[in-house]
Amino acid sequence: MSASPAGHSLTNAVLQAISPPIDPRSIAASPRAKAKMDGPSGRGPSSPRKAAQILSLDGEIRALARSIAQAAVEVLAGTRPAQQLSRTLDPRCLNALQHRAALTRAHAATAQGGQSRLHRSPMVRSVRVCAVNDGVYEASLVVSEELRSRAVAMRLEGSNGAWKVTALEIG
Repeated sequence: MSASPAGHSLTNAVLQAISPPIDPRSIAASPRAKAKMDGPSGRGPSSPRKAAQILSLDGEIRALARSIAQAAVEVLAGTRPAQQLSRTLDPRCLNALQHRAALTRAHAATAQGGQSRLHRSPMVRSVRVCAVNDGVYEASLVVSEELRSRAVAMRLEGSNGAWKVTALEIG
């Protein structure tokens, strides 16, 4: 049963009347970035260049978190060596990821005679970043695979011009 176009326009009119207007700035940046964009007086950016830098940094962190999460899930699948993440993960996170990947492969080998299809073709569906402090961000991601979706959380800390993941959790 399909709805008529008039029914859709009526539904949209009702939704627009009920829902409050959305500030476009609330979608574009994290709360910390918005606070910096609003400036001390709350009337606008204290510096347009600074606001652009914050938005650019949020985008950079979002892209970095996306690539690291995809690679980490591929490591668990055994389709990527963990050493490829050695520059972006701190040693403790890298060791934990290698250990979990070994356990996952061992379990898959015994559970289904080595014919496991776990973790094939992971795709990052959504990324959220939040500035915790200057030079510290936390990211949460949803990664979908053929059979399930998983949550990934990470903490990225910047030092000496490079970002390192200091905490990584994969659900």
